[in-house]
Amino acid sequence: RLNLREQLIKELEIIPLEVVCRNVAAGSLSQRFGLPEGQALPRSIIEFYLKDDKLGDPMVTEEHITAFNWASTQEIDDMMALTLRVNDFLTGTFGAVGITLVDFKVEFGRLWENDFARVILADEISPDSCRLWDTQTNEKLDKDRFRRDLGDVIESYTEVARRLGIMKEMPTVIQGGLH
Repeated sequence: RLNLREQLIKELEIIPLEVVCRNVAAGSLSQRFGLPEGQALPRSIIEFYLKDDKLGDPMVTEEHITAFNWASTQEIDDMMALTLRVNDFLTGTFGAVGITLVDFKVEFGRLWENDFARVILADEISPDSCRLWDTQTNEKLDKDRFRRDLGDVIESYTEVARRLGIMKEMPTVIQGGLH
């Protein structure tokens, strides 16, 4: 970040994986293992999915990742360590404002410096890439509102921003749009 309005963006070689970190059973994890949605997991679980819309972003193992040369063992370790650091930070940040971080998805890329590449985060973190639930009520404050036809997504995203102190008050709707 250079200042409040600018950030430096670097070109990366994207690693073709989505990395999902799960803290609470929900979504496909609940479906695959028959876990009740909302059950706390014994520890954070990291899963890898191949970024391929035509194939439906299939889940892959570390064996697949190294066999097909999508990432090295060291890069997998780096992605897992970075994902857990992000998880620790986000869990604390959201927990402090009464939001449970259920799970999130991130992507990584290689930043080349001469002949050496290091793995860095190459993705946004937003309610579109996280499952966020109100800690008291388990009300969904994320994209699941859209996926499950639960109501206004913008209102939920605004509530997350308000709790984080990014937005001071709810915008008012005046003829012609949001203000």
